[in-house]
Amino acid sequence: MGKNLEITTLLEKYIENFSYSLHPIQKEIISYNEGLGDIKRMQIAVSQCYFLQLIIKVSNSKKILEVGTFTGLSALSMSLALPNDGRVIALDKNVVTNKIATDFFKKAKQEKKIKTIIKPAVESIEELKKENDYFDIVFIDADKDNYKKYYDSTLELTKKNGLIIIDNVLWHGEVADKLNNEKYTNIIRNFNEHVKNDKKTEQVIIPLGDGFTVCRKL
Repeated sequence: MGKNLEITTLLEKYIENFSYSLHPIQKEIISYNEGLGDIKRMQIAVSQCYFLQLIIKVSNSKKILEVGTFTGLSALSMSLALPNDGRVIALDKNVVTNKIATDFFKKAKQEKKIKTIIKPAVESIEELKKENDYFDIVFIDADKDNYKKYYDSTLELTKKNGLIIIDNVLWHGEVADKLNNEKYTNIIRNFNEHVKNDKKTEQVIIPLGDGFTVCRKL
């Protein structure tokens, strides 16, 4: 069995150079986030952009729910992969970063395909349930304290055979360190155990970025 690779910055750049080119506004968001200091970690990795776009195209998905938008890279990436009649509903409670994200969506001429809702995501999800709105893909990348709530509640909004994709499930590799009992490491550990034991989905963890769990609803 081959040894798993450590994805260094140099290797990540190599992967980027030998993958298809990102949209100019995707590149602009990445550049903008570089100047944000430590919170730039909230951005998904470039490899994750590629994965999301590819999975949307091969699955012929049209409706996507995003929980956690930040400055818009993931929402824009997914929108660009959708057909003209596709739609992303992006949930986030941060007014400031949401304004930044929507400005990028307009620059990329994707604003008609992306609807943003600014309020706590738990509330927005409950409202979507009342509307009987169902999605092909749900992408979760928000506050970790509510990961279980987001997963359980959005599962009800996911179509059969639809996907729930969750970011940060490897938590910088700390989840595998049994001596690490930091608060958020344990929150992610408990979440991963919760998903593993859920009989309503089948799951796989993919070591892209900070770790993606991809779940198919049974």
